[in-house]
Parts: sequence; C-alpha cells; structure tokens
Amino acid sequence: MTKYIFVTGGVVSSLGKGIASASIGRLLESRGLKVISAKFDPYINVDPGTMSPYQHGEVFVLDDGAETDLDLGHYERFLSSHMSQNNNVTTGKIYNTVISKERKGDYLGKTVQVVPHITNEIKERILRVSQNGGKPADVCMVEVGGTIGDIESLPFLEAIRQFRFDVGRDNALNIHLTLLPYIGASGELKTKPTQKTVAELRGIGIQPDIILCRTEKELNEEVRSKISLFCNVEPQAVFEARDVASIYEVPLKFHEEGLDDYIVKKLHLRAKKANITQWASFVNKVYHPQREVEIAIAGKYVELHDAYKSIIEAFVHAGVPSRAKVKMRWVDSEEVERRGAAALLKGVSGVLVPGGFGDRGIEGKIEVIRYVRERKIPFFGICLGMQCAVIEFARDVVGLKRANSGEFDQNTPHQVITLMEDQLKVQGLGGTMRLGSYPCKVEKGSKAYQAYKQTLIHERHRHRYEFNNHYRKQLTEKGMRLTGLSPDGNLVEMVELPHHPWFVGVQFHPELKSKPLAPQPLFREFVKAAVKYGSKKIKK
Repeated sequence: MTKYIFVTGGVVSSLGKGIASASIGRLLESRGLKVISAKFDPYINVDPGTMSPYQHGEVFVLDDGAETDLDLGHYERFLSSHMSQNNNVTTGKIYNTVISKERKGDYLGKTVQVVPHITNEIKERILRVSQNGGKPADVCMVEVGGTIGDIESLPFLEAIRQFRFDVGRDNALNIHLTLLPYIGASGELKTKPTQKTVAELRGIGIQPDIILCRTEKELNEEVRSKISLFCNVEPQAVFEARDVASIYEVPLKFHEEGLDDYIVKKLHLRAKKANITQWASFVNKVYHPQREVEIAIAGKYVELHDAYKSIIEAFVHAGVPSRAKVKMRWVDSEEVERRGAAALLKGVSGVLVPGGFGDRGIEGKIEVIRYVRERKIPFFGICLGMQCAVIEFARDVVGLKRANSGEFDQNTPHQVITLMEDQLKVQGLGGTMRLGSYPCKVEKGSKAYQAYKQTLIHERHRHRYEFNNHYRKQLTEKGMRLTGLSPDGNLVEMVELPHHPWFVGVQFHPELKSKPLAPQPLFREFVKAAVKYGSKKIKK
C-alpha cells in the first residue's frame, strides 16, 4: 500500500518546501523505495504557462507537455521518477474540473460546495498521483503550496486532513516546515513564530508529526525541547533544516539528522540502508572544484534568477565532469543595446543566450551572438537563443540585412524564423505551443553527436516559432550546419558553425533534463569548451 507524506510551510513563504520534499524523496529512493512527488498550488491559474517569469519564476515543462511549477524541476532533478501533468495541481484545475462536472449534471442537482466537492476532487488527484500511471509508488510526497494562514490554501489543507483518516493514520505523515528567526542582538533563536503556525495548523485539525526548522544556527536541546513541548511533538521529531551553500547537500544533512530513519519507522516502511555514496561524491566535487570558468547568461529576465532556475542547476551539474565551478555573469540584453557587447562580455569564457518571449532585448541578444561568433568564444543558444543566432547569421553572414523573426517583425522581407502552417490559425496563448518531448535526429560528426553519442534523442520544447525552411539553402551555403532535424526532416532542431570552437543553437530546452548524477550532454560539452577556452585555477 502506498504511504503518503504531506509537506506544509509556515511563518513565511519561500522557505524551501520544494527542496525539502525533493531531498526527503531522494533519501527514501536511496533506501530502495519507489517515490513520486506532487505540488498542489493554491493559485487560480490553471497552470503557470501564461504567467510572467517575474510572477512565478521558470515554467518547468514535462515530457507530456505540461507547463508546471519550478518545484517539479527539483523533484525531477533529485528523483528518478518521471513527472506528468498529474503531478502539478492548482486551484484553477480543481475548480475547472468541478464546474465542468456540475454543468454536465454529474452531481445530480445537488448544491456544489467546497466541502465535500472541491475537497473530494483534491483527494482524487492525490490518489491519481500515487498510482503513477498504473505503477503505484511506495511513497507519495505531496507539497502544499503557500503558507499556513493563506485563505486560498484552506481547501487543500482540509483535503489532506480528511485524506489521512481515509487511508489510516499509519499510512500518512504530516511534515511542517517552519522558520526559526535568529535575533543577533540577543543571540537567540526564537520559537514563537513556529508555535503560532503549528497552533494555526492544529486549529484546522492537522497535527504535524515532524517539524522541520529552517535555521541559520544550530538547534540546541533547549530549543528542541521548547518546540516539542509547545507544538505537541516528541523531541526526536524536531529536525534541523540548516542553511547550506548547495541545495544538493540538503539530503546529506537530513540523513545526518536521522530524518529518513524516523520517517521509515513512523510509516512502517520496508526499506534498505541508505546508499548515498554517489550523491555525497557529487556534493564533494561541487564544493571542491579545481578551476573556475566564467560564463555569461545574456537574457531579458536576468534580475530574477528563478526565471533561469534549470539553467543554473544544469551548470552546477555540468561543471563537475570538468572539475570546474561555473561562475555566471548575468548580462541584461537591454543593457547590451545601450552599452554594447564588448563592455559587458569582456573576459568571459563562454556565452549562453536563453529562451524567452517578446521583442524586448532581442537586438541586444543578436549583438551578443555577433560578438562571440566573430571572436570565436564558445556559444550556446537555447530556443530563442538559437533563433537569434539564425537571425544574426542571416543578417551578417548571408547578407539579408533586415532578416528577423515573424514574432518581432511581421513586415520583414526575410522572415527566417516563422510560424509553421499548423500554427497560423491559433488564436489563444496557453497550451498552443509545441510543448513537451519530441524526437530529433542528430548528424554524425557534429558537436551535438560528440555530446550525445547517439543519432536519435528526445528533448523538451516550449515555443511556437520555427526555423523557416525556405532559407535552409542560403544559410547552409554560407556555412551554417543543420545538425539536428525532426525525424521527418521538416523541423530544424539544432544548428552549428563548424569553424568555431563551440557554437551550438538548439530549438529545445536541454536544461530541463539535467540531473546531478547525469549532466545534460550539451551543457557538459559547452562547459568543457569554455574551460578549454580559458579558466582560472583555484588556489587551494
């Protein structure tokens, strides 16, 4: 029978429930258990697909095309299980389903209410996640978004309160992540906010079994005892979630604290001894690189790093095989338009131009690409970054001076990036793009083939505009190689410049599939090329 772990948060938002959930899942997986995770978000959007990165950070796309919360990225990086649209549930999805059922008459004329209809639908979604497409998990981790006290979270909290009674108290566990603020003037960790948030949680019928204390200082026995007494948990159920330099150290810290042992005991799980040797080795290499390489990320959301969360983590993973720490230089593409690429890119060993939407900062991205192409600095273009590389090459090498994308200039005489015919009639926004995993044939002898070591790959997409096939001949005659195509040869997925140390553009988002113990091949080779171009030895 599947066991359930519910993770809630209190005191403040952004405490790291996603990292905590992923870390616990990783530990349980290391003990031979099959783990699946889900994020239940209280906002009314159906999914984050139409939300601005400034509002919600990165949209994490899954193999089935679901546009999800960035915490699902943490789940996929930490766990071996694959996520689907079932793993990210929002208030919008729940109400959308319930209202559709009501309109069809499924409730037989009854008054539709939050309890039991909304809560029943939430519980149904929890069960659906745990069944994992017919392959039930041993443990289902459910993270409830928001903070205790938020009015929009109440239906989810009521649902998990009921759910524990439905499956039996021994088959579910409540973990509450809270903040212990440190008052420097008095040198004290304060427990009162934790007491208040647990009291509020108990007021709606949920008693935490485990309290995870986010803290910058070590928990002493006095603090643990105080939390135990006022929050009605045994002292050994109070665990420290200390601030660490790398999120990948969190599972190791939890293991040192004995968190996985406690969970296995409380849920009566049949589990092996934890095997975290490879994970510990990876963390050790992250903390002890031999060299440092600086790579610029030239984008339009650079002031909000969460918009590029998967790219940041992919660089952490990719640095380890080269024993390098990747230092990221954030370059605002609009600032490039004002000051020029040379002023902002001086000294970097590589440049990545990421994805995005809209025409803001596009000319800056194109100038960046021209700069690295001419100076033979390693370059990696992702999605919009590849499209900008095609535009730059068409303008400055082929000589099509007004070349552009139809997304930015409908009147350009050379629409080298365009909508495909099946997209021309699309009216709305959400869910109308090429989303999810698609196959790609890789040309032997290319930089991409050197990375993947195979001719057929599958990567995730999130875009509407494509390389315009009418310009294939003109661009290839001038030296651009189309090294990745859809199996039918109709869509250009990858472009390269052969007489360059490393110049690769891809239409997909490779960062979404990178994992700590399995770095994404293109990121790994890009970092290797940047290290070869020029890196600094780290003084011991």
